[in-house]
Amino acid sequence: MCQTNPANSTPAAQHANTPSAGAEALNDNSLVIRNDSALPATYPHSRYSFQFNTQGGGSVLHWRQQSGVLPPGLKLEDNGVLHGEPTRAGEYRFAISVTDNGRIRAVQKEFVLRVVEALTLIWKAPAHVNGSRIEGSVEVSNTTVDDVDLTFVVYAIAEDGRATAIGYQHLPLPHTTTGMELPFGESLPSGAYIVHVDVVGEVASKNRIYRQPLQTAPLRVTVGP
Repeated sequence: MCQTNPANSTPAAQHANTPSAGAEALNDNSLVIRNDSALPATYPHSRYSFQFNTQGGGSVLHWRQQSGVLPPGLKLEDNGVLHGEPTRAGEYRFAISVTDNGRIRAVQKEFVLRVVEALTLIWKAPAHVNGSRIEGSVEVSNTTVDDVDLTFVVYAIAEDGRATAIGYQHLPLPHTTTGMELPFGESLPSGAYIVHVDVVGEVASKNRIYRQPLQTAPLRVTVGP
């Protein structure tokens, strides 16, 4: 029986058993997206710019959105910059990929970006009846990087549609303010009322206005003032 000596095999045969350079590139996992899955948060109508980056790979990279939803108003560029002005608050999940054009390989990663309300408004002491009064308080926070000129108004709307102001303040709300308490209250004639709370924040230098409302179910005053 004739046997082939490996030492005498042809270069072509040796090459057939050796992985190609292209296969090595495709099996190379050194290209990774370095950014954390949770991206820096932002708020509606603020300028946002974030650069994705990698470890490994060549000098020519191409980025694209693979799945999920970007915040409305943001766009991912081919160079890995996510930028724009988001228009709506929410938590957005999406996956992006990067391709190394020189070695023809790609990696993918999922991200979460939270667009939080510029102003948040919650009940501190929910509106309630106390004798002939409707009273309560709210907490307001400013999550933006700007100082806000805040107007706080509370109306009690009677069954006949008549509105009575039971709270008002106009004050500065510095940036990063958290949980500022704003009380309200007034004596009212007997009857049922729906309480509307409205806060409006203005940043005049940037021509921006932020608003948050609250509303109650009907509250009944049974004792007149």
